[in-house]
Amino acid sequence: MSSDLTSVDRQPRRSRRPPTAQQFVLAEVRRAITTGELRPGAPIRQDALAERLDVSRVPLREALKILEGEGLVVHEAHRGYFVAVLSMADLREIYRIRELLEAEAVRVAAAHLTPDVLTELAAAQDEVERAGEAGDVAAMAAANRRFHFMLFERSGMPRLVRLITTLWDATDAYRSLYYGGTPNRERVVHEHRAVLAALRDGDIDAAVAWLDRHRAHAVSTLQDVLE
Repeated sequence: MSSDLTSVDRQPRRSRRPPTAQQFVLAEVRRAITTGELRPGAPIRQDALAERLDVSRVPLREALKILEGEGLVVHEAHRGYFVAVLSMADLREIYRIRELLEAEAVRVAAAHLTPDVLTELAAAQDEVERAGEAGDVAAMAAANRRFHFMLFERSGMPRLVRLITTLWDATDAYRSLYYGGTPNRERVVHEHRAVLAALRDGDIDAAVAWLDRHRAHAVSTLQDVLE
């Protein structure tokens, strides 16, 4: 898979553009990074990208500055923008902050987990499992995200969810690396099932503990991959 953004999603999708050119470019570049189409360390070729997306360099520069602030890209003098590369220290810090914020979201969400919500979570988990069995890493990563955020959003705390979203965006490319291994995909399925079982039983402490274990396994495996 090429790491040059000009090689992915070649057809501009004008019919689905957000209201402004900057939002459109921001969404396109963020999607390419978080899905792993643009790998950590890959260059972002601004001229070619602006031409492909049919925008000027101005909204592209504005979008890249936003992504730089989010930690998704870095700017190097005389070289341009590159997809950010995380160190293990960065990864551990992000996952530790996630542990704290997500535990709060899940505990608050617990009061809003009706049978219908649990059914929706189970359906999202079915998508995770189907993608995992097919070895479709991109689909599994997307379904995994829907599963988790369906739970977080039940907290009714949009600011908290936005913070968690930023942390997920910073590591989604690495999550795709994690899902590349069959044992890792099987472990994700097992841990999700355990989280669902705990939520159905009303055992929120157990659900939070399983989610902690879920993140810890990812960090441990990614350490081996990155090193």
